[in-house]
Amino acid sequence: MIVKRGLTRFEIARIIGARALQLALGAPAMTEIPSDIHDPVDIAIYEFEKGVIPITVKRLKRD
Repeated sequence: MIVKRGLTRFEIARIIGARALQLALGAPAMTEIPSDIHDPVDIAIYEFEKGVIPITVKRLKRD
């Protein structure tokens, strides 16, 4: 289970999904990936766990 303080499971899913799409479309990996990982989703999860994905979440304050 992926746990990152301050992010909801929906935000984590959105970040991983967006990064996996980038990888599937040919973006290079941002860190050295182990040779046994090939799926874009698995690579995105690996990058998220390492903390190298430069995507932030900005929440809007509602009244």
